[in-house]
Amino acid sequence: MISFEFCDFKNPAHQEALCFLLNHYMEDPMGDHEPLDAPQQAKLIEGLDQHPTAEVLFVLYDGKYAGLTTTFINYSTFNLKPYLYIHDVVVLDEFRGKGIGRALINEWKSISKARDYCKITLEVREDNHNALHLYNSLGFVDCDPKMYFWTCKL
Repeated sequence: MISFEFCDFKNPAHQEALCFLLNHYMEDPMGDHEPLDAPQQAKLIEGLDQHPTAEVLFVLYDGKYAGLTTTFINYSTFNLKPYLYIHDVVVLDEFRGKGIGRALINEWKSISKARDYCKITLEVREDNHNALHLYNSLGFVDCDPKMYFWTCKL
């Protein structure tokens, strides 16, 4: 049974699940990052809690935290409406292949429609073939004209 729960950044069980799931993602080849230590985890939780548009949605499978999405709300100056940006999609290895990622994205599609958002955007590595297949099957496509995701590290 799949269910969803928004993260309450003040809830210790949610804090633990958030940090565990994100560290799992960071250690995955697609995350390619060192896991966060305890002080960094505390900073993450504080930062997300203080960010005005941050939301984390957990997905539970048979009552166990199986994954999450970290999202932020942006605003489209062209469409004159807010839109959802999905920053992280995490599914624990043991729950992959059970429709968890699909369920998370579909839940956000429903939420976004109910909130009258104009679109959902996300970034995905070009070598993450499983994610590319999933997102494409859910209606995500390259922008037309094609857009690039660029970074300027400070």
